[in-house]
Amino acid sequence: MARILIVDDEESIGDALQQVFEYEGHEVRVARNGPDALSMVEESPPDIVFLDVKMPGMDGLEVLERLRGADPNALVVMISGHGTIDTAVEATRKGAYDFLEKPLDTDRLLVTLRNALAVKGLSASVERLLTEVQSRHEIVGSSFQIRQVLERVEKVGPTEARVLIRGENGTGKELVARALHRLSSRRDEPFVEVNCAAIPSELIESELFGHIKGSFTGAVADRAGKFEQAHGGTLFLDEVGDMSLAAQAKVLRALEQGVVTRVGSSKAVRVDVRVVAATNKDLEAEIREGSFREDLFYRLNVVPIEVPPLRERREDIPMLVQHFVTLLQRNDGVTPRKISREAMERLQALEWPGNVRELRNTVERLLILSSGDSIEAEDVEFLVSGGAGGVCLGAEMLDAETFNEFKERAERAYLLQKLRDHDWNVSETARSVDMPRSNLYKKIERYGLVREE
Repeated sequence: MARILIVDDEESIGDALQQVFEYEGHEVRVARNGPDALSMVEESPPDIVFLDVKMPGMDGLEVLERLRGADPNALVVMISGHGTIDTAVEATRKGAYDFLEKPLDTDRLLVTLRNALAVKGLSASVERLLTEVQSRHEIVGSSFQIRQVLERVEKVGPTEARVLIRGENGTGKELVARALHRLSSRRDEPFVEVNCAAIPSELIESELFGHIKGSFTGAVADRAGKFEQAHGGTLFLDEVGDMSLAAQAKVLRALEQGVVTRVGSSKAVRVDVRVVAATNKDLEAEIREGSFREDLFYRLNVVPIEVPPLRERREDIPMLVQHFVTLLQRNDGVTPRKISREAMERLQALEWPGNVRELRNTVERLLILSSGDSIEAEDVEFLVSGGAGGVCLGAEMLDAETFNEFKERAERAYLLQKLRDHDWNVSETARSVDMPRSNLYKKIERYGLVREE
C-alpha cells in the first residue's frame, strides 16, 4: 500500500483520482491548493504526489520546486489540462518524475504509479516492477531518458518496421533489440545476432548469406547464413557500421527483394526476416567518407532509437546497482552486501566510459573484493576510482618481484579491462588503445586472456 497525495483545485478531478487509487488499496489524501499540500507533506510525507500545474495562488511548478528542495528524492507526477512542451520540460528540469495530460487515462495512471513506487523502493511494488517492467525488457531504469527509450520500443516493437539503435559501447543496444523482438509477432521465432565487427571482412558474406561446399578454402559443407537462420524471426546486425561495402550491397538486396544468395551459388533463397541494426559509429560521417552506403542507411534507419550513455542518466545508477547485486547473488553465488549512501553517491559521480557494462563489472568487483559487511565510499575510492591519482594498483601487481613483471601484470589487467569495456570486440579494442589488431591478438594469446561466461 502506498501513501498518495493528490493536489488539484478542481474538486471533481481530485475526487476521481482518490477513488481510482483507493480502489487499488492505497491510502489517499487530497489538497486543494499548494500551501495545504506543503503542510500535509511536512506533517506526513507521502510516497508519491500527483500535482496539478495550474492552480490559483501558488502554482504546481512552485510547489514542485519547494517539495524537491525539502526532499530531493520526492516523487512528484505533474498533471495538467493545459500541457505544453515548455511546461513539461520545465517540470522535468525541476525534478518531476513524469508529466500527464488531462483527461487522465486510468491505465496510464496506474502504470505511472507502479513505476514510480519501484523508485521509492516499496517491497511489494518492486516485486511487481521486476516482473512487469525490468524483466519484461531487461532494461533497468526510471529516468526520463530511459523511459523515452522504453516508450519508443513499446510503440515500434509490435510493428514490422526496421530499427536502427545508436549508442556508445555498453549502453545496452542488444537489450533494446531483444525487447523489440519480444514485443513483436515474431517473438516465438529465432532471434539471431551477428556482430559485424567481430567477423573478419573476408568471412562476413559467408556468415550472413551462407555458402556452398567448395566455394572457398575451408568450405567443407553447405552452410546456411544468418539470414536463413533468422527466417520468420529477427536478425540483429550489431555494429553494422563495421560491415564491408561488398556485404552492405548484398544486405541491401536482401532487404529490397527478400532474397539471399549463398557464396558460390547462383540460386536465390527467399527469406522473411525483420532486421534490427545497431552501431556506435556516426553513420552520416561514414557515408560522407564513402565507407557506408547511403541507400542502406535509409533502409535501416526507418525508426531510430538512441540509447543514452550512463553519465546522462545517473539517477538510474542506484536501481541498476541493486539489479546487478540481485543477479550476481542469484546466478553467480556472490555474497550480497549493503551499499552505503556515500558509496552510492560516489558511484553516481563517476563518468562510466564503459556505461552499464562497466557498472556491472564494477559492482561484481566491489562485492567480491570489499572486506566489510557493507560497501563504503572508501571501497569505491580504492577499488574503482583508485584514489586521488585515478590509478588503482591491486596487491597482485604490487607483489611483482621485478619491474618487468609489474609491467606485464599491469598490461594484462589493462587489456583485459579494455576488452571487457568493448564487449570483447577486438577491432574496437585495438582502435581504442591505438594498437594494431594483430598485436592485440598476440597479447591476448600471450596473456591467456579469455572472455568470462
